[in-house]
Parts: sequence; C-alpha cells; structure tokens
Amino acid sequence: MSTIAGLSRRQILLSSSIVSVGVLLAGAASATPTPAPQSAATSAQTGDVVVNNVEFKKNDITLAGNVYYPKGFDRNQKYAAIVVVHPGGGVKEQTAGLYARKLAEEGFVTLAFDAAHQGASGGLPRFVDDPMKRVGDIYSAVDYLVSLPYVDAERIGALGVCAGSGTTVKVAMTERRIKAIGTVSAVDVGAATRKGWDGKAPESALIETLEAVAKQRSAEAAGAAPVYVNYVPKIGDTTAPRDLQEAADYYLTPRGQHPNSTNQMLMTSISTQASFTGFEGADTFLTQPLLMVAGGEAGSLWHSQELHAKAASEAKELFIVDGATHMDLYDGDGSSVAARKLAPFFKSNL
Repeated sequence: MSTIAGLSRRQILLSSSIVSVGVLLAGAASATPTPAPQSAATSAQTGDVVVNNVEFKKNDITLAGNVYYPKGFDRNQKYAAIVVVHPGGGVKEQTAGLYARKLAEEGFVTLAFDAAHQGASGGLPRFVDDPMKRVGDIYSAVDYLVSLPYVDAERIGALGVCAGSGTTVKVAMTERRIKAIGTVSAVDVGAATRKGWDGKAPESALIETLEAVAKQRSAEAAGAAPVYVNYVPKIGDTTAPRDLQEAADYYLTPRGQHPNSTNQMLMTSISTQASFTGFEGADTFLTQPLLMVAGGEAGSLWHSQELHAKAASEAKELFIVDGATHMDLYDGDGSSVAARKLAPFFKSNL
C-alpha cells in the first residue's frame, strides 16, 4: 500500500492552481492508514431518538447504515423517511448522522449509511470513491427504506452533504421514489475536480493529473501496490483554500474524527470523479421540490447557485446562511440553522 506523502487529493484537484501529480509521485512511500482515535463523533447516542445499526445489500456488497427513529416511534404507523448521504471521505457517524438525528427529532425515520468501499460497508478494493458507484448506493438505500413496513413508500426524501449532494441530485433525476431533495454545502465532485474548489481553474490543467492516474492504473493492473491521496490537507496548511483548511479541523481533530474516516482515497478514483456530471440533466429531470442550504462565505457556493439556476423544480430555494463557510454547516450552530430550514421543507413536501 502506498501513499503520496503530504499530498491532499483536494489540494491537487480542488484548489485554483492544480499541482502535477506526476512530479509528486516521486515522493510516494509505503504507508498503512492509521485509524483516528475514538472521538465525540462516535459517542453513544442520547435523547429521545433511538438509533439501530442495520445492513442492506447493494448487489453483492453489504452496506452498513444507522436508522434513526423519532420519539414515540410506533412500528404500526407509517412514517416519512429521509436518506442522508455523507460527504466524500466521510462516514455515517459524522455530519450525515448529525442531520439524520436532527431530522428524526422532527418526526422522520432517517437512514445514514456508509458508501460502498468505505467506512463499515463492504466492497473491495477499499477507499474507492467513484461517484457513480455512490449513485448506486443511494438506489439501494431507497430500496431498503421502502422494504420497511413502517415507511410510507410515497413519502421518501433525500439529503446530501457536500459531495453527497452531487450524487443525491444525480439519483433524484431518475429515482422518482425520491419526492423531495435537500442539499447542505452542495458540491458536484465532478465539476470540482475539473474546475477547482472555487470553480475558476482551467479544466485543461487536469490533463497532467489524469496522465499520472492512467500510468498508475496500468501499474496496478501489472501488480503494483495501490497509491492513495488524502481528502483534506494537514492541519495548519495555509496554502489550501479556507474551506479545506477548515475541513482538516473537522476531520482530523476530535471535533469530527472517526476511526472509519481515514482521509484516504485511491488515486485511481480521480479519473472517475473527473468524468462525473452531477447536475447535468437537472434542467429536465430534476422536478421534485428542492432546498439548497449553503454558506455565504463558502468557496463551494457556486455549486448551489448553479444547481438553483439549472433545476427544473417549480418549488426550489437557495437558502444562504450569511457569514457561514462550507464547513460551518457540518456541525454546531450552522447545522442547527440548516436543520431548522430543512425540517419544515421536508414536512411540507413528504
């Protein structure tokens, strides 16, 4: 197992100046991902919401999820349900689980789950982050929800956070069982890979990176060890965009750390991410009610603005949290503001 020493995948692809992976591969070294220590992100659940660990199938892969049940849950009743999709590199116990809990407190049955190849879910090789595979995960999550006798199959919504938004939107265009869509700090990972975190990088700058990915894919086909890149930079790396510096503060400290969120991604995933188009077709097929919540100071705001402009939905709203950055909506006061907006939206549309 190899990793590009000191190299953040988001620094390579999502900053406004894309770095050459080919040059940095010379610094690759053997490494084994080290699980983060137990943290507040994995603490025991408290309060009136009950959480059950569940498993469900995506073809031959077993996906791991947490189902959140509202106070006074009665399995003889029918409930609206919401599937919550985590960010790239995240797991169900982090911000996705936080939103699942907050929405369960509002009376919904919610499901947060780990993407295939990541977290507690199955799938080999590990640390694949292919957006189209994640699209398939969401279809399977909806399949699971409609199989539950206490879920109203006509009242299913979906909420995506960060890169989970891009895959959620992609699914919702053709998955008509999803009746309402919410996004928080939305990112279309394909557009971000091609255009940089701020959307201003020339797409041609990615070609050198893709050449390096192609060489690595051929090397692995011949038996070479896989190479990994990081999702977020090291803490204190001031060369990264502000949002990504704050992402390091979330993922790499007790604020949001989780042992299953290892900050590792197969380098070969970059090519599949570059080909992904999360919002393409939204002007025709995204007709369900849509609420986007984004920080006014987020470098990723352009994704939400683009989706708002494209979506065919008659009922659509972009709610901007003044002064908030991308990561401010992952937890704390920012997540509370977002949840207070999302809860009535889903109640009105499910």
